[in-house]
Amino acid sequence: LNGNPSHYKIALSGILKSPKIKFDPPFLMLIPVPLDVTSERAINIIPQDYLRQSQIQVEIPELELEDGDRIYPFSVQFPKEQDVFLLSDGTNKELTCHISFRSSRPMSFLGNIFFIDEEEN
Repeated sequence: LNGNPSHYKIALSGILKSPKIKFDPPFLMLIPVPLDVTSERAINIIPQDYLRQSQIQVEIPELELEDGDRIYPFSVQFPKEQDVFLLSDGTNKELTCHISFRSSRPMSFLGNIFFIDEEEN
């Protein structure tokens, strides 16, 4: 710069991508089953723009029955891993999970199961 830094300017620009996940299928509908029989479906979790490893956690809804009892009829299992990490090609590896429903009482439910990373996205 030869002692005269005012002649040089550097401009930087970039795009900030927030990590996100998509699902395949995007909606889950479990078939009606008899009482105490499990209805289960596998879904793919497609992470995007994760630059560092993160673990996916699941918030399962607690359901209140007509008599006031509270139950957790849903369960979520990750048969392999639930960690999101960056592959050598710059993409994130897809995850598979199994969502199941089982109840000893008649019920139906429409709601959300939340998948959250370590930064609560």
